[in-house]
Amino acid sequence: MSCSAAEIERKRLEALQRLNKNKQSPLKQTSASAAPRTPHGDQPNGLKAPTAFPRSPLAAAKPYDRSNFGNKYKTTVDFYGISKKVEVTLALISSTRFCVKTSTFSAAVIDVLKSIPSRNYDPNTKVWNFHINDYDSVLSKVGNLKTETVVLNPLPKFVLNAVKSSTTSFELDTSKMDETLVQTLLPFQMDGLSFGVQNGGRCLIADDMGLGKTFQALAIMDYYKEDWPLLIVTTASMGRAWEQTIIQYLPSVPVLEIQTKSESIQKPKVVIVSHDGMSRNCDSLIAKKFGCIIIDESHNLKNFKTKMTQAAQKLCKTIKRVVLLSGTPALSRPAELYSQLSLLDDKFFGSFFGYAKRYCDLKQSNFGMDSSGKSNLQELEIVLKSKFMIRRRKEDVLGALPNKTLKVIKLDAGLNDLEEEEKKHLDMLSSQFVNTKKSAEKRAILLTFFNETAKIKIPAVCAHIKKIVETKKKFLVFAHHLVMLDALEKLLNRMNCQYVRIDGQTSSTHRNNLVERFQTDEHCYGALLSITATNAGITLTAAELVVFAELHWNPSILSQAEARAHRIGQEKQVSIEYLLADGTSDDHIWPLLQEKQSILKEMGLTKETFSSAEHSAPKRETNPKITGFLQISNHKTDDNDDDDGIFDDGLDDVLCNIDF
Repeated sequence: MSCSAAEIERKRLEALQRLNKNKQSPLKQTSASAAPRTPHGDQPNGLKAPTAFPRSPLAAAKPYDRSNFGNKYKTTVDFYGISKKVEVTLALISSTRFCVKTSTFSAAVIDVLKSIPSRNYDPNTKVWNFHINDYDSVLSKVGNLKTETVVLNPLPKFVLNAVKSSTTSFELDTSKMDETLVQTLLPFQMDGLSFGVQNGGRCLIADDMGLGKTFQALAIMDYYKEDWPLLIVTTASMGRAWEQTIIQYLPSVPVLEIQTKSESIQKPKVVIVSHDGMSRNCDSLIAKKFGCIIIDESHNLKNFKTKMTQAAQKLCKTIKRVVLLSGTPALSRPAELYSQLSLLDDKFFGSFFGYAKRYCDLKQSNFGMDSSGKSNLQELEIVLKSKFMIRRRKEDVLGALPNKTLKVIKLDAGLNDLEEEEKKHLDMLSSQFVNTKKSAEKRAILLTFFNETAKIKIPAVCAHIKKIVETKKKFLVFAHHLVMLDALEKLLNRMNCQYVRIDGQTSSTHRNNLVERFQTDEHCYGALLSITATNAGITLTAAELVVFAELHWNPSILSQAEARAHRIGQEKQVSIEYLLADGTSDDHIWPLLQEKQSILKEMGLTKETFSSAEHSAPKRETNPKITGFLQISNHKTDDNDDDDGIFDDGLDDVLCNIDF
């Protein structure tokens, strides 16, 4: 459509008038209206200038910048049009009370909580808690709030079932049990028997090491003797000890009806197998139709993906009475408990997903679902004690047991004597461990660093043990690598100190003889022990000093090892010494142990803490030259662990530099 020259001129004048009006407006001009113009009002390129229109403050504001809005633009709802969301989570804090936590402050929710009769406010945690009888009332009133969007996370059904099914004391009839065993039981062990019977012969006895879990398990199974035959699953080294205990304390069981290893009995009353034997012979064991089973050291079944755990699950589904024994049911995290608890009741939690979501802080990661965390541990402890587990500590039931003192001794490992290349290698391992994020890679680096630390610490450890030998006191020395045990053995031989050595290569029969010698021979002062092969199943109460030449990354394993000396039968105060060296893997393993121990403490599985240990400053006991002896290599462990490799025999070079 063409326009005449007069019409064009008229429209140009109208545009200029509008432009003049805009200059008088308080609103800021747009860049287009402020641009320089030609004498005819056009842009430099000959195009017409666009007409400028005032913009609304609402249109100019950024959607995330609420400060740009005046009162005129405020609304009664959230800026994005969504009303305020409040997440309300309920959790058990005792067998009779639960707490209510909110994700953000909500006056409406607080008003509802204040109307509940059993309300109680904890000023320390700033959380409201209520009696379990008011649970339905809290659930209903909070869930019916209309003024806000409430996301309610109630107590799971299994938590309520655990509280409702908690048993009370009752009169236990022991008339049908073996009198020899009943008379042996201490009062707290009788309580363990009562707990097992109250739970229908399906329970976890998790007493501290040295409190007689074996006697309690046999007592529970003796109570249900009509359901036998009995299957006992234990470590390979403890089979004979279980057999001897049954022969001594259950005289009603004929010796010929106790089957171990490859023996073949048509209708045995008791069968004793190792964990590995259970895994290999699962189907044949199921065919024997056992009515009762005891699984010793049940924490070995912490991983439900292993063949051993899967075999145990198949067996326990066919067996009426199941008793699990472990002084350390969870070594470091809540996820390790689930596979054991499912052996007692595989339907209680519904699934691992429900358990992990509630107690393992289950979340999505780059590598899948991560269940290595922790959550609601106070509630988990209550559920365990109400439904599954009985646990007592030495100091709670054995007031006369001597004290145990803990000391951390810092050694000077002589890192300045290393070659520059070796120092750089150690620094690189330390840096890699700190900076690596993937757990598998982190573990591999720590194992390598742990291997290198074994040789580095040998001179300082030997110097410390030499001083202990001179005191003529009985002592235990725990180590992990063969190179450390071999060095200590050569030291004791040179000092003409009588000792015993038990590691992963020691047979069960020879093991018992060595334990007996240490306990009864007053001239046998030392015991060189593998941490992983001797942390359970033996009693060494003749010792009054326990020394850890090396660490282990599970605090429960260390606690079990300590308990070889600090247990029933100990008459002296026991001293525990952890030998650490700066600049080695100890710098990383020790904090890791403290962190894991804090998790176990929250779960109610320990009350001990390494933070209370007395610390000594690093001191150079001797100046042995380890340059040339230390070579970067892998070292064998004492029990065929996953650190296979070879090491050179340079122990004589080091020991010769120690002043005898």
